[in-house]
Amino acid sequence: MTTAMAAPVAVPCEEVDRRITRSRRALRNALIELATERGMDGFTVNDLCERADLNRGTFYNHFKGKDDLALSLQTEFMDEIGRFRDRMQELTLMDLAKTTVTKRPLPVLVELFDYLREQSDLLGAMLGPAGDAKFSQQLRDGLCADLIWGLLHERYRREPTPFVEYYIAFYSAAYLGVITRWLKTGMRESSEDMARIAMRLLLIKPGESLTV
Repeated sequence: MTTAMAAPVAVPCEEVDRRITRSRRALRNALIELATERGMDGFTVNDLCERADLNRGTFYNHFKGKDDLALSLQTEFMDEIGRFRDRMQELTLMDLAKTTVTKRPLPVLVELFDYLREQSDLLGAMLGPAGDAKFSQQLRDGLCADLIWGLLHERYRREPTPFVEYYIAFYSAAYLGVITRWLKTGMRESSEDMARIAMRLLLIKPGESLTV
């Protein structure tokens, strides 16, 4: 006499998606906490799984290792940053002139600093003393430098001279420093204030008052 095997119970796709989302969120939080506490080189996949309350099998279903997890988080961040970069490149000289007259910050810059605030836990971990140097460079080149390129007159973007390239290098490093300082000081300034500061730093002339 044979016994029929029970058919496997199908798990709804929505439930699978929710589980994946919960697992990724738990791993994201665990990586940020451990990177902040110990630095990127100070923990293992086992540490990640223990902190996230997940088993190693679940981890390896999604990522090859902790560097792969970190890269995934950084890529998601930079993909979102691309929205702001595209909008900045659409700005005209008239848009910039209006900010100096109205004293109102560019809306796209306000939204950018809003997003940086939302992602402050990730940024703090990656830009900290024992963070990821590659991400710091990626942020400088993929956000700060591109934003400055977007503000340049078209003729400079079309045919950049050595001075223009140094100009970009100078301001991209400076703006990365601005973002890092804002994070380290607890983001006390509002997004609107930071947008004003960002534009003031770009447009200020020698001898002008150091006020926003």
